[in-house]
This record gives sequence, C-alpha cells and structure tokens, in this order.
Amino acid sequence: MSSLEWAEAQLAEIELLTSMFPSQDELEITDQLAVAELRAFVEGSADSPPPSRPQFLLKLKLDSVCMDMVDVILSCAYPSEYPSVLPETTVRCSSLSRAQQTQLHSDLNAYLTETCQGEVCVLSAVDWVKDNVELYINKSLSAAPAPKKQCASPRPQEVFSRLWIYSHHIYNKTKRKNILEWSKELGLSGFSMPGKPGIVCVEGPESACEEFWSRVKVLTWKKIMIRHREDIPLERQGEDSRTVESIDSLRKFTGFEEAMFDPHGNRGNHMDLGQLYQFLNEKGCCDVFQIYFGIEGR
Repeated sequence: MSSLEWAEAQLAEIELLTSMFPSQDELEITDQLAVAELRAFVEGSADSPPPSRPQFLLKLKLDSVCMDMVDVILSCAYPSEYPSVLPETTVRCSSLSRAQQTQLHSDLNAYLTETCQGEVCVLSAVDWVKDNVELYINKSLSAAPAPKKQCASPRPQEVFSRLWIYSHHIYNKTKRKNILEWSKELGLSGFSMPGKPGIVCVEGPESACEEFWSRVKVLTWKKIMIRHREDIPLERQGEDSRTVESIDSLRKFTGFEEAMFDPHGNRGNHMDLGQLYQFLNEKGCCDVFQIYFGIEGR
C-alpha cells in the first residue's frame, strides 16, 4: 500500500467510528489537528503525509455478570503504515490487575495479528474486548484470597517514589499533552523538559508513578527508560491522613509543569543544560544531573 492508501484507510475508519460513537463520552479524539492533517492529505490539499498520528480513546461501558457495569477504555494510535501494521492499542480497566491487563494486551495483539493483519481492525478490537474482558475479571476475582474472618491482614506498606525518566527526544505535542494530563490525573508532581534529550520527573505514591510509567512507555519512542528512581517506605502512624501528609512532605516539586530552559538550535529543540542544573539545584535534586549526563553540573 502507498502512503495515500494508508491515509485513506485510516480516515475512513475514523469517520466510521465517529458515526458509531457520536458522543465524546464514547469516542474522544485526543489530537484533532492530526485528523485534520490526515484529511487534508487524503483530499489533496496537502502534498505530504501528516507528521502527527491520529490517537483516540474509546470509552466502553460493559455489562458484567459479577458486577453492575465495567468501564473499559481502549486507547488507540495509528502508526503511519497502518493498516499494513497493527495499531498501538492499550486497554485500561480498574477491575483488572496490572498483570492481567498485560495478559489481556498480549492476547488481544495475538488475535489481531492472526485475524486482521493488513486490514483496519479497531472495531474488531472493540468486539474482542467486549467478548473477553469479563474472562479476565473473573480470573481476577477467583485469584483473590478469601478474607480472613477473625483478623484483617496487614495493609501493604505505602511507598513514596520519584522516577527520573530519560528519552532520546520529546517533540510530539500529543505526547507532551499526555504527560501533563496523566500526571495531573494521577496526583503526581514533578516536571517534563521537552526537546532533545527529553526528561520527565514524576513523584508521588508508588502505585501512581508505576501507572504513569506503564502509560508513557507504550507510546512510540526512539528511546525511553527510567534512568534513576527513588523509593522511600512510609511509616504508618495512625490514620491514613498521616500517610498523605508524609507523601506531601517528601515532594520536591509543587504540582507538575513543563519546564523550558532557553530553547535554541535550528529547531529550537535544545535546552540550556546549565539552567536545567540550576533548576534541579533549587529543588534539591542536583545529584541527578550527573546520573543523566555523566558529568557534574555547574
């Protein structure tokens, strides 16, 4: 298939999904500009394939025998060669453990590879999730240990985490928007520095940091990794409110922001690392500069 044929298939599927899921509560296109650029290329008003990739969320409410209703979000992004290659899909469901979501993703991709390679397949993915997600929920419930009658088991110890993430670069505006929105949704503080290289720091409860990382790492990157992490167990002192206070007292950042440090270079994509070092120093995190770049900052 040619670039134009790929684009035509992608646009046709988006239009079909929009007609089937007309409400934003059902279908949320997270980058409208990418869809507009795709349409312009298909209709001939743009000469080259769009630089951005259409991404969207399908929000499904599924009936369940073991629960009243199950909320499932199917996140989808089109590679430029789709449908010659599979779309990038992620399923999020609060009723599933991380391990079961991983197994579900593996099984879904195996199904799409076997039945839909070379064809548009988002609706096939939706149907498969509708038909199969309850199997994974039932496994989750059957695997859960029976509650003890005489005494409650001790709660797991809370852990405060700080993840220092390194990427070869962060340019894409959708990724930058996702980083900001996901950190806010999960109650994480920290910062992201776009450009080349790209740096992200998130801090907060360990479970929230892990959820943030599980979402970010499945996006398309040339290179991304956790370069350094800090995990601090919290001592329980009475009520849960004391744990919340302990987490907040360990934060080095107030809220989450995208930080720019005198962008320069031909594409304005390089930051002043001296200013980055000063920023980290003010936050009491200057040691991480050497971990990132292998040299002492100044």
